[in-house]
Parts: sequence; structure tokens; C-alpha cells
Amino acid sequence: MEVIVDLSKYTVGDYHPGASLLKRALWYIAGATLVDSYLLPFSPAKSALLRLFGARMGRGVVIKPKVNIKYPWRLEVGDHTWLGEEVWIDNLADVRLGSNVCLSQGAYLLTGNHNYKDRNFTLITAGIVIEDGAWVGARAVVCPGVSVGRGAVVAVQSVLTTSAESGTIYRGNPARAIRRREIRV
Repeated sequence: MEVIVDLSKYTVGDYHPGASLLKRALWYIAGATLVDSYLLPFSPAKSALLRLFGARMGRGVVIKPKVNIKYPWRLEVGDHTWLGEEVWIDNLADVRLGSNVCLSQGAYLLTGNHNYKDRNFTLITAGIVIEDGAWVGARAVVCPGVSVGRGAVVAVQSVLTTSAESGTIYRGNPARAIRRREIRV
């Protein structure tokens, strides 16, 4: 039988996570016990820990329990942004969250994938930008290389595979624009 994918030949190529093995190991322990858990309930303490590991954190950031952040040194978060319970920021590449961004429960920011056309399944990474005032709904997925425009909404359980225009609501798998977001003042 012909081998379609040969994972024994898989490599990450020239990819590097951006920190030493020691720093990654220390983050794994600190992140798992204090951020991706219920042990440390205070957002300012979590923000301080993330800063210690290289994240650029704004003021008034809310970090709920069970938030999983792969590499804090690849994360920038603006002021008054909310990270809901069980948010997963799988940031093999840089992720930038603007101010007043809401990532609801279980939202998943995915910056890595594999080349399905390559027999060796090579790693592909691309960053994510979520602009000011955007909202990624519960259990929604934002894919590698995608940006979410200012004030855009990605609805519950949607999969955003292309960039979202500012002030627009997206829904579905793959997510499609369904209407403009109206903000009442």
C-alpha cells in the first residue's frame, strides 16, 4: 500500500518557538499550574505572570480560569480585554489582541497548521490580529493568518478561515459575513 503521509519524516523546518528550552519548560509548569487552572483566580496576578514570561499586557485585562496560552512571549494584549474560561491561544506565531476585545468561553486562536499537500506534513505558521472592540464568540475558531477587524463579531462555534471586515458579524463553518454590527449608544 502506498504511503500518503509519512510522519516519520516530519520536521518543523526552520521554525523556532522564540525562547530557550528552559524558558519553555518553566512556562509550561507556571502556565499549567497558575493560568490554565483554577488555582490563581486573580487577573492582575495572571497578567503579571504573563508579563514575566514576555507577554505585553495592557491595563485591566480579565483572565478567567483555564486559559491556555502556548507562548506568552508571542502575545500582545491591549487594555480592558477579556479572556473567557477555557480560551486557548495556540500561538506558535504572534497573536495581537487589541483593546476591549472579548474572547468568549472556549474560543480557540490557532496559528499553526500543516501542509496537507506535503507528504512530510510540514508545519505552517501565521499570526493572528484581533482589532479593538472585536468579539470572538464561545467555541469559535480563528485560523492562522486571519485578522478580525475593529468591532467585528465571530459568532458562537463559527470557524473563521478568512479575515473579518470591521463592524461585521460572521457566522458558520466556514464563517461568512451575515450583517453589519449595530452598536447602540
